[in-house]
Amino acid sequence: MSAHILVVDDEKSIGLALKGILGDEGYEVSLAQDGAEALALVEDDPPDLVLLDIWMPGLDGLEVLARLKRRQPSPPVIMISGHANLEMAVKATRLGAFDFIEKPLDMDKILLAARNALALGRLAEENLLLKAKAGPPRLSGSSPAITAVREAIARVAPTDSWVLITGENGTGKELVAHAIHHLSPRADQALVDVNCAAIPEELIESELFGHEKGAFTGATARKRGKFDLADRGTLFLDEIADMSLKTQAKILRILQEQRFERVGGTRTIGVNVRVLAATNKDLPAEIAAGRFREDLYYRLNVIPIAVPPLRQRVDDIPDLAQEFLSAHAAKTGLAPKRLTPAALEVLKAHAWPGNVRELKNLIERLVILCPGQEIGPADLPSELRAAEAHPAGLPQALALDDYKEARAAFERLYLEQKLAQHQGNVSATAEAIGLERSHLHKKLKSLGIREGLNGD
Repeated sequence: MSAHILVVDDEKSIGLALKGILGDEGYEVSLAQDGAEALALVEDDPPDLVLLDIWMPGLDGLEVLARLKRRQPSPPVIMISGHANLEMAVKATRLGAFDFIEKPLDMDKILLAARNALALGRLAEENLLLKAKAGPPRLSGSSPAITAVREAIARVAPTDSWVLITGENGTGKELVAHAIHHLSPRADQALVDVNCAAIPEELIESELFGHEKGAFTGATARKRGKFDLADRGTLFLDEIADMSLKTQAKILRILQEQRFERVGGTRTIGVNVRVLAATNKDLPAEIAAGRFREDLYYRLNVIPIAVPPLRQRVDDIPDLAQEFLSAHAAKTGLAPKRLTPAALEVLKAHAWPGNVRELKNLIERLVILCPGQEIGPADLPSELRAAEAHPAGLPQALALDDYKEARAAFERLYLEQKLAQHQGNVSATAEAIGLERSHLHKKLKSLGIREGLNGD
């Protein structure tokens, strides 16, 4: 997509002249006539470059420049003025201006300065990306379940295929999405995260597609949407099942065409976006209930990756716990604490309904509250110690008063553990526990158990 340049000048004729010249060069140009309007536009739709006049009513250009440079990221700024002196030029440079051009404007000089400033901006973005690559996403553990996930990521990441990531809350679906992007040819472009569950229904179209100034009450400036921002990169739609059917229909059309219009706009914008989606819901069940579009499901579900719950990969708990202990020590500068073997056994016996996120939060709590360098069973919460003498999850089943609920809880625990032992292979699990494969399929469905990475 073309670069977006914001021209700030209280002389309307100069703004229009610059818009015409820059527009002829293929740039997208916005205009502001004072500092307050410029800052509002930058907040709503950050430009790639700002051409900024010094002498304006209200906030002058130097004050606007200072405020722009406090933003992260900060666009490059070229100062323009008809009443400048050397002292002012030096002050603007010290505040972070890329260049200083005097009026009357030499349009060739303006175009050259704009190209150089935009090139500098791209280099700054690449530098940030290189720094991000220094700490790639990690999926810790050596269990067969998480190894299968890492292998799936390695196979799909170099392609442009779309991926549907499923799993319970706290299992690391977002980490999987970031790992796919990091290992992909698009790693030097943006990864734009969208939490579909956190955006109000009335605003989700504006968030995804952007809006034009005046499109609705409160739309005081044009805003680029997530699809726009993810152009040439990756769009991660988290909790995709939480969108309304109406929004799902619009998403489907845009995913198919890679073209959209901003809310309140008429111009069609084309993008090149790779889509990763994630959900903690059973989408086939959501489709059956009429809450999710079947055509959208098949469009997203090109490559499925199921992230296993922590209870299906308990052998990874020591590695994960050590990683969280080391991370906290590095963050605080304190010596790392240690979990005793007995404490690790207690952790491995817990059901972990909050999955890896629950474990991470627990480790942080233990590091802060335990006075010594060793964390033993006595330091753990009472609900975890109660599981020490039982298989993982059994205390929860025993605590249920209703016999049918307790039996179902035990069956679910038993079958999940057996599936994990056989890497999610239903046929192998059925043979191992002496059930017909079709009967096991029905039992898994009735208990709401996903059949793992290799369900056949």
